[in-house]
Amino acid sequence: QVQLVESGGGLVQPGGSLRLSCAASGNIFSFNIMGWYRQAPGNEREKVAELIGGDITNYADSVKGRFTISRDNAKNTVYLQMNSLKPEDTAVYYCHARRFLSNFWGQGTQVTVSS
Repeated sequence: QVQLVESGGGLVQPGGSLRLSCAASGNIFSFNIMGWYRQAPGNEREKVAELIGGDITNYADSVKGRFTISRDNAKNTVYLQMNSLKPEDTAVYYCHARRFLSNFWGQGTQVTVSS
């Protein structure tokens, strides 16, 4: 059974930075896609960033230029570096992985941007 464990969330002031980590229980090479989604209260879950095939990245327009997705193969970990955070970035952030037709999710980590 695949497990994805997120960490790194917390409270940060506007303009600050956080780095989220997603540690996978298996070899991340086995996943076709890995990425991050977020869900704010009252909103649908939305895609934030994804890494396709290990080297193709896609970002939501709202985070382009501020967020960066990356991976460490040796640690089976995917990261989301978040800079210039805004209050509207406040949400629960979920790690996602896809292996062919199967989707896997982490438990989520809360990110709150507030002064």
